[in-house]
Amino acid sequence: MVINNFIRFAEVIKTKEEKRIVSITMRPLIFDCTGEIYFTDIQLQEGDKLTGYTPHTTTMLKNSPNPARYHNGVVRSGDTIIIFNLSGLGSGTVYTDIGGTSTGLDCYIYPIQSMAAGSIEVSQGMGSHKCKFTAAANAGDEFALKASTRQCLKNGSPTQKQGFYQYSTAHDSKHQVKLEDRKSARVYFEYKEMLKGEERP
Repeated sequence: MVINNFIRFAEVIKTKEEKRIVSITMRPLIFDCTGEIYFTDIQLQEGDKLTGYTPHTTTMLKNSPNPARYHNGVVRSGDTIIIFNLSGLGSGTVYTDIGGTSTGLDCYIYPIQSMAAGSIEVSQGMGSHKCKFTAAANAGDEFALKASTRQCLKNGSPTQKQGFYQYSTAHDSKHQVKLEDRKSARVYFEYKEMLKGEERP
C-alpha cells in the first residue's frame, strides 16, 4: 500500500509559563467523515517558530519517458561544461516541452595523469554548489560523484569528499570542472530527466 497524500497540520498549545509541565497526552480525534486516516510523526516543539518542512521530491516529480542522458569529453586544467537538459520529447525537428525540471547528476572523472589530493573539483554555474574529491588521483582511476545513489566513490570504493552532490538544472545547465594545472581528465556526466508532478490537491 502506498500513501502519498499526507498533509501537515500545525497547532499551538498554550501553557502557563510559571508552571512546569510534567507530561502531555495527545489524543487525535476525527469526526463527521468516512474512509481511512493515518497519523505519523507527531512532534512537539518549544518556541514560537515552526521548524521548516519540505516534502520529499517523489511527491512532486515523475520520471521522464526518455532514456538516461549522458555527455562526455576531455578537460585540461579546467573548463565549463554546458548540458542541455531539455526534458522534452523530440520527433525529428519538432520539440515538445513536457514540463522538465532539475534532476540529480552523476559525475565520473577519469584522470589521464596523476593529480594531488584535493585538486579535482566540480561545481555549478559560476562555482556554487562545489564539491572536491579529497583523495589523490592516479592515471586511470575512476572518481564517481553519484547524486542518484548519494555515493562518492574512487575505483568503486567509498571515498571522502568536501561539498555537495551535483544536479542538472532544467534547460541549459552549466558545470565547472577544475583539475590540477596542466593535467587532463576524461569527464562523463549521466542523468535521468525528471518532469514536474501533478499539482497538490
